[in-house]
Amino acid sequence: MNMISGFVTAVAVVSVCAQAAAAADRFEVTSLKAVRPTLVKTVDALQKGNVKAAKESFGDFDSAWNGVEVYINTRDMEMYNMLERVMQAKLTAGLNEATPNTPDLLAQAKAMLAKFDEAIANVEKAQPLGPLYDDVARLRTVRAHLREVNPALKAGDLVKARKSFGQFDEKWDSIEDLVKERDVRAYNTIEDGMTNIGLALKQATPDATKVQTLVSGVMDEYNKIVAQVTREARGR
Repeated sequence: MNMISGFVTAVAVVSVCAQAAAAADRFEVTSLKAVRPTLVKTVDALQKGNVKAAKESFGDFDSAWNGVEVYINTRDMEMYNMLERVMQAKLTAGLNEATPNTPDLLAQAKAMLAKFDEAIANVEKAQPLGPLYDDVARLRTVRAHLREVNPALKAGDLVKARKSFGQFDEKWDSIEDLVKERDVRAYNTIEDGMTNIGLALKQATPDATKVQTLVSGVMDEYNKIVAQVTREARGR
């Protein structure tokens, strides 16, 4: 190999490595990879025969997945349907059975983890989507915590409700400017609603119905912004 050929080869290798590093650092990729541990924990819990822990971990997956699923259903609807409408639905139903079949659930969870890894690998090799999709994912990821509040209240789990709202409140700062840019009125309504929810949840015995109503009001306004940014991302 002469000096020029060697130089060209070296440049090509560096370029490929740089592209791989850029793909790994993309918000889309890091966000999907951040969801993966919830599936790993589900598998680990089932391997130990701990269905309760598996159910909790898979609930965490459901919440985290809601934030990033937009990437997959935009890129590959067949993959999305397999992950959500087939694998997730089947595993959820199995975990909720009165007498769960742990070996079967373990096999399902392992298969879902493998399919999820396949989805991540496909995304790493693909060209980036428009930056607005990252905004959609950010909005949905923050919203995931708010989505957990009312189900927790309905289940009588005040600790979970408070924790989830606290997580939403903490992460709100990361996307509030995005909301404010789109709709100042919606932003102000959300801010006021969050203040009222926080005060209501601080009560020793919160009025669950009142809190659920407040949460639904904030969710309605928030969902309008998510829908608007999603339309922008998809050019509609």
